[in-house]
Amino acid sequence: MKHTDTDTDTETNREQSMAKDKKNKQDTPNAAATDAPPQALDEYSPEAYEAILAERDEMAAKYQRALADYQNAQRRFSTDMAAAREAGVERVLASLIPVLDHFDMALNQDTEKVSAEQILAGVTMIRDEFNRAMAAFGVQAINPAVNDKFDPNQHEALSNLAVEGVEPTHVSSVYQIGYRVGDRVVRAAKVTVAPEADAESGGD
Repeated sequence: MKHTDTDTDTETNREQSMAKDKKNKQDTPNAAATDAPPQALDEYSPEAYEAILAERDEMAAKYQRALADYQNAQRRFSTDMAAAREAGVERVLASLIPVLDHFDMALNQDTEKVSAEQILAGVTMIRDEFNRAMAAFGVQAINPAVNDKFDPNQHEALSNLAVEGVEPTHVSSVYQIGYRVGDRVVRAAKVTVAPEADAESGGD
């Protein structure tokens, strides 16, 4: 049979296509190799299987120890907090009991034998001792003077009260002393405040 130029070209194209397909197969990773399932347990050697079990048991033991340490720390923390709270209450009571003793002594006085001045002196002494007890725990009085600038962080304004010589928005009188511990206000001082000039004149 006589081969034409067309048949030769067709054969050449077929060979080139087969060569290209072969090259692509060589460059493409083996899907079976990449998608291989993990090794089954029965494929491990006895030594490897025992090592896996030992590692598991070690991790479980570490977890149990960590959990026990955490629970013990929680119990110690709760115990220490309770002990600190009781110690704090004990310190406060130890400071206040002498004050109560002085109250008892004052109440046991024979009213027919003591004067008003003596009673007043005794009450003043008790008050001073009580203030010393509070100062020992960091309690400080908030006792503004008349004509001090009104401080809303430490003072509670009960009303406006104009007083001669007191500048507007300044303390014109103190109704009740306040107290603070450090920067924390336990009770604001209750005061009256001199009104601003416009409010005092009725807005005229």
